[in-house]
Amino acid sequence: MTVVIAAFLPILAIISLFPAVPAMIDHFSSDPAAQWKVPSMVTAPGLTIAIISLFAGMLVDRFGRRKLLLVATFFYGIFGVAPFFLESLNAVYGSRLLLGLSEAAILTTLNTLIADYWDERGRRTWLTVQGMAGPALSSVVLFFAGTLVEWRWNAIFLIYLVAFPIFVAMWRWMFEPKSDATARRMLGIGEEGITASGFPWPVMFGIGAVTLFSSFLYYVFIINGGLVWKELGVSNPEQIGQITALPSLFILAGAILFWLLGRWGVGSRGMIVTFLAILGAGLTIIGLAQDWRGMILGMTIQQTGAGMAIPVLIAWASKLLPFDHRGKGMGVWTACFFFGQFSSPLLVGLIRGMVGSMQGAFVVAGIIAVAGAGIAWLVLSLVRETKSEAA
Repeated sequence: MTVVIAAFLPILAIISLFPAVPAMIDHFSSDPAAQWKVPSMVTAPGLTIAIISLFAGMLVDRFGRRKLLLVATFFYGIFGVAPFFLESLNAVYGSRLLLGLSEAAILTTLNTLIADYWDERGRRTWLTVQGMAGPALSSVVLFFAGTLVEWRWNAIFLIYLVAFPIFVAMWRWMFEPKSDATARRMLGIGEEGITASGFPWPVMFGIGAVTLFSSFLYYVFIINGGLVWKELGVSNPEQIGQITALPSLFILAGAILFWLLGRWGVGSRGMIVTFLAILGAGLTIIGLAQDWRGMILGMTIQQTGAGMAIPVLIAWASKLLPFDHRGKGMGVWTACFFFGQFSSPLLVGLIRGMVGSMQGAFVVAGIIAVAGAGIAWLVLSLVRETKSEAA
C-alpha cells in the first residue's frame, strides 16, 4: 500500500495546482509574464522528468532502489512546500523544476520496485489497485485544494507535506531487493531470478517507441478536452464539470478491464492493441460529436482506454526488463512517457492548424491511434520473448 500511495505523489504535483492557477495569476498580476508562467508551471516538472529520468534509472541500478527513493521523497516534500515561503514567481517556478528532479527519481524507482517485488500476477493486481486509487485520491486533493486557495494564494503547496509521512512509511516497510530471487523469496513467491549480460537496447527501443506514441495519445483529451467543449458551445466550467463527472469515472473501468484481461490470459500484445483501439475510438467519437450527448459517449470510451494505458505499459515493460538493468529501463520508460506529455499539445496544435478545428484534430488523433493498434499488433508479434520475458 505504501507503493500505491507513493505513486500518487507525481500526480499530486499536477492536479493540486489547477484550482490555484487563477489566484496565482492575480497575485503576480504585476508581472506581465505571469499569464504564461503560472499555467506552464503546472506541467513544468514533466519536462524535467523527461530529461532526468534516464539518469535517475542509471542511479537506481548502480546505487540501489530504496536509498534513492527515500532521498527523492524527502526532497519532494522540501521542494513541493517551498513556494509557501517564496514571493518571487521565478523562485516558485525554479522550485517546480527542482520538484521534477525528485519526481523523476520517485517514478523511476517505484516502477522498478513494482517489477522487483511482484511476479506478473502480483504486478497486475497492484497496478490495478494503483489505477483505481489515483482518481479517488485526486478527488480528495481537489476537495481540500479549494479550501486552501480560499485561505491564501500559495497555501495549496502545504499539500506537499504529505510526502513526509509517506517517507516514514517507506523507511519502515520498503526493503531493498538484491535480485528478483531475493524479492520473490521475501514475499513468498517462488520465481527464479534473472541475470542479464548487457542492456537490452533493441527491446528498450520498442518499449520507448510504444510508450512515447501512447503518451501522446493519452494526453490529447486531458490537455485539449476543454477546447472541444467550447467548439460544441459549452463554456461554463460548472456545467462542464457536471456533464463530465460520470464519464470521467470510466477511467476506473479501464483499470478493471486491464485486470480482467490479464486474468483471462490476454498477453501484452493483446492489451496494448486493446487500449490503443479503445482510446482511438473514443477520440474519434469526440471529434465527430455534434452535441454533449456524443461528447459523453466519446469520453466514456476514451476514459476506459486511458484507464488501461499506464498499467498496461508498466506491466509490459516490467516483464521485458531484467533485474540488472530494470532501473535504467524504467528510467527510459518514464522519460518517454513524460516527453509524450510535453509534445502532445504541440503535435495536436499542429494538427489543428492543418485541419482547422480541435474536433478535427481529435478525429485525426483517433485514426492515428487505431492505425497504431494495427501496427503494434504486427510489430509486437515479431518480438521474440524469452522464457523469463514471456507475455
